[in-house]
Amino acid sequence: MTQDPLEPVPLEPAPICLPYFTGAGHTARLAQGIAAGIGAPRLIDVTEMTSEDWDALDAAPAIVFGAPTYMGSTAARFDMFLEDAASRWDSHGWTDKIAAGFTVATHGSGDKLAALQRMAVYSAQMGMIWVGQAAIGAPVKPKQVGINRDGSWLGLMATSSRDKSRLIEAHDLETARRFGKRIAAAADRWGQR
Repeated sequence: MTQDPLEPVPLEPAPICLPYFTGAGHTARLAQGIAAGIGAPRLIDVTEMTSEDWDALDAAPAIVFGAPTYMGSTAARFDMFLEDAASRWDSHGWTDKIAAGFTVATHGSGDKLAALQRMAVYSAQMGMIWVGQAAIGAPVKPKQVGINRDGSWLGLMATSSRDKSRLIEAHDLETARRFGKRIAAAADRWGQR
């Protein structure tokens, strides 16, 4: 059956984008966990940005920012990406897009909240709609051991694994997957996808 040339061709929705910086691979691994929950997002290493990546970000229904926490904030290389992307601020290029964030550090606290706050404030300045973490684990739900073990609600926090072949522990990857599902559901609910 041939398509009527006057009938509009249905467009595939633009994918959710995950721009991230990774130093030793932990943040990339966490991005993969979130991607598993979203389905088919576009993962973007901000150190290798292309014009196609910028186009994908501009078209994305949701942008999930990711960076390791270094010395109490997001990594400087990630901050460079945010500064470049800020050129969209005055034209409202990312206004009303869904936004979320994730970070990883060596220690349980590691001042990861400061990194998530950096991302949330940036998103607010860009006019984006922030989505936080909703997964509740132990001790509130004893059968959910390891889920959202840092008790982070602003975004996703993970602690890097001491096992360098693993990078991120299984329970943090499961929390990441659930966070990805939440972000996709938010994008669907707000009519962004």
